[in-house]
Amino acid sequence: MTTIATTRTTAGALRTVPAIAGVGYALSWVIALSIPVPSNGFGDSGSSLVAKIAGHSAAMDTNNLFSEGLPAIGLVIISLWLARAAGWSRAGRITAIAGAVAATISVVEFGIGLALARTTTPDTAHLLFGSLNRLDGVKMFVLAVMGVAAAMTGVLPRWLRYTGIAMAIAIAGSGIAYLLLNSGLATLAYVSLPLLIVFVTGTGIVLGRSAE
Repeated sequence: MTTIATTRTTAGALRTVPAIAGVGYALSWVIALSIPVPSNGFGDSGSSLVAKIAGHSAAMDTNNLFSEGLPAIGLVIISLWLARAAGWSRAGRITAIAGAVAATISVVEFGIGLALARTTTPDTAHLLFGSLNRLDGVKMFVLAVMGVAAAMTGVLPRWLRYTGIAMAIAIAGSGIAYLLLNSGLATLAYVSLPLLIVFVTGTGIVLGRSAE
């Protein structure tokens, strides 16, 4: 009896992991968005970037941690849990791979962001900022793949499947903007980011509430 009770307790605890990851993902982004940092544009010169970020390294580091570093953990956990719930089907495996790749890119971006916050050389600042934006574009395409694959697993409720597809469309548009450094298309981020947060958080909570 003790063994059975322990097993059930362990299973219950494990089910809470994706839910905690999902809620943590949303909270991390809320914190990131509440931290004021210099507003840099695609067309900013290296000297303009250096002038803007001077004296703001602490705020940029904190924002970077909550927008790139910590969310990467949530992406890995939730994408793997979804793949497991889908019985490691083809769509499930694609979801897991895309989530892991997006998380890896996010960690790289975290490192670049730390370097950018400390640079005082215009050429270096311009290179780092451009690399950061284009990497973000690549990550957005990977997240679009994750959203579509997750919707195809058949594990998620209808509203989350639709959210995943809508997120994929919007974030792919944002990806084009960041790869081409197009300020006009970049406004799609105001749609794609909320959809991403809702999708990842909702998926984590649904997985956490589902039975083994």
